[in-house]
Amino acid sequence: MVTEERLKINYTGIIIGFLALLNVAIHLYFSNNLEFHRDELLYFSLGQHPAPGYATVPPLTGWIAWLMQNIFGYSIFAVRFFPALVSGLMVFLISALAKELGGSAYSRILAAVGIIVSVFDLRTFLLFQPVYIDLILWTLLFYLIVKYINTSRDAYLILIGITAGVALLNKYLIGILIVIILVILPFTQYRNILRNKKFWYGILAGFIVFMPNLIWQIVNDLPVINHMAELQRTQLVNVDRSAFLTEQLIIPGAATILTIAGIVYLFTNKKGWKFRFLGMVVIGVILALMLLRGKSYYTQGVFPFLIAAGAVAWGQILRKWWSGVLLILLITGLTIPIIPIGIPVFKTEKLVSYFRDIGEKYGLDFVCRFEDNSIHSLPQDYADMLGWEELTGIANEAWQMIPDKKSAFIYCENYGQAGAITVIGKKYGLPEAVCFSESFRYWVPEIFVPDITAAIYINDELGEDIKQVFRKITKIGSISNPDAREFGTTVWLCEDPAGSFNYFWKIRLEQL
Repeated sequence: MVTEERLKINYTGIIIGFLALLNVAIHLYFSNNLEFHRDELLYFSLGQHPAPGYATVPPLTGWIAWLMQNIFGYSIFAVRFFPALVSGLMVFLISALAKELGGSAYSRILAAVGIIVSVFDLRTFLLFQPVYIDLILWTLLFYLIVKYINTSRDAYLILIGITAGVALLNKYLIGILIVIILVILPFTQYRNILRNKKFWYGILAGFIVFMPNLIWQIVNDLPVINHMAELQRTQLVNVDRSAFLTEQLIIPGAATILTIAGIVYLFTNKKGWKFRFLGMVVIGVILALMLLRGKSYYTQGVFPFLIAAGAVAWGQILRKWWSGVLLILLITGLTIPIIPIGIPVFKTEKLVSYFRDIGEKYGLDFVCRFEDNSIHSLPQDYADMLGWEELTGIANEAWQMIPDKKSAFIYCENYGQAGAITVIGKKYGLPEAVCFSESFRYWVPEIFVPDITAAIYINDELGEDIKQVFRKITKIGSISNPDAREFGTTVWLCEDPAGSFNYFWKIRLEQL
């Protein structure tokens, strides 16, 4: 074990605090290299309509968006600040988890470094999506379970239930973890917990926390079922199960050195024996998501726990202070060349060059594979972070050409476009977009008062129904960046309706 004399344990907290600030700084510093992400524009738009639920996500993301909007407004900083802040909290949490797993001061620092250099940490805490909250809540759930194992204090059973409830308000994916725990628990040495009334109080507490969204789902005919079916039909059907397993070694990046050590530690080390139950849970989650054809990154919630366990294992193996330092330098050095895969440290042109080079030289073109399995110049996340500013500027140009703005509106075909108009459009004074995609469909007006005399139509092509409704249609402009996923998306100014637009709108709504 690395000696405490060499590490000066009283400085451990200071070092971890510095690493936490470093993680926050990394994510904020590079947050402006690209634009808003398509999904960020959707999720930040939810903040204008706080509710107990939305079309494809539980309500917590919308509530956080509402808070950020009211504090910081609608800038990229407003969108990216909270995920970056949570990245710092993750460093403290994984360090505490390593300590609870029996780790030394060195193990705590190694775990903190491990989470910072992991590819999934770099990407997850950059973007305002439910994923970053999901990641820290999975980790918190593991931490509370370990605390209960170490202390047998029933209060942790209540906290576990509440944490699970909050996590379900953020993303339904954690339901996989909860089910796997409940399935495996009766076959472990901790089966007696099932007879503990505090365990059931915890489940009840979690159910009460989650209840607002459950009620909303029932009232709105369980839209989550339709969402899951659509996701399976359009995206998950393309998941390659063999590639899924391979990517479990790639997602952590250099931190795989820790995740593999974590698995070995949990199943072979006597000091990790009492946590073997959680090792079984980790394997169960990975296998379940593979069989369900989940996306490879869906498993990332288990990686912080494995990183913490791996840090404990390495802390026991490395008995010289210099060997511990070398390991930290190794995983840091291995990370530096692949940092652009996790976070956009360059502007667009240099990113395109980087991904072209690693594809041609090292055969890593799979990182630029989209959900439909096609290969592009940039990873899908990065391609989804281009073109929105240009699109909104063109829409504003069209909007300024409309003399009577009270009898006009902006229609978008997908939620990314609608989010751009709704969020980025704030600086131009544009109205909230009208769209039938995602949660925007809940905010579509049933009738326009006054009736519409002009509309801005945004889509990749002009629909035949639009040509029938408006006599005058003018193309204003299109997204010109070929690296943008929305390349070619066009803005049209539609004027002089052939009749009552509300009549046409009523027919359109009836067809839905």
